[in-house]
Amino acid sequence: MTLEMLPSLMGHFLLLSLMSIGGAITVAPEMHRWMVVEEHWLSDAQFSSSIAIAQAAPGPNLLFVAVLGYQAAGLAGAAATLFGILLPSTTLALLAARWGRAREDWRAVQAFKLGMAPITLALIAATGWLLTAPLAEWRSVLLTVAAALLVWRTRLHLLWLIAAGAALGMLGWV
Repeated sequence: MTLEMLPSLMGHFLLLSLMSIGGAITVAPEMHRWMVVEEHWLSDAQFSSSIAIAQAAPGPNLLFVAVLGYQAAGLAGAAATLFGILLPSTTLALLAARWGRAREDWRAVQAFKLGMAPITLALIAATGWLLTAPLAEWRSVLLTVAAALLVWRTRLHLLWLIAAGAALGMLGWV
């Protein structure tokens, strides 16, 4: 890719940073729409594999942003996307945390914190849907619903559910 795309890449990720409530993975659907559908810088397979590779690697959850940037524009793209996603949200989070800590007994601050939880969950669910929709079939949907119910209604440790999912995958059930 060319150097002309770097300002656009960084600018878009600067804006996405401000929407990434709950982490960079929550805006993955918008990243997909822009990089795959609109700009055609990546294919669906490149996008999904970039997220999978970065999530499997040890380190911060947002490594996939650098992998997406690398796929689109090499090392300069990785730097542009990573800097773009980190700068605004980190600065805003630092300022908001300091302000909120000084006013944690205010009713409005407590209400804001409670109100952000459903937004974060919805953004994560949208990301999960985007990444699994091409592969979804009735068994995987059933397994997802069962796992969600078990997490919600029992004290079963999540590692047991992950192990069960891995076993079902090895057996070819999902």
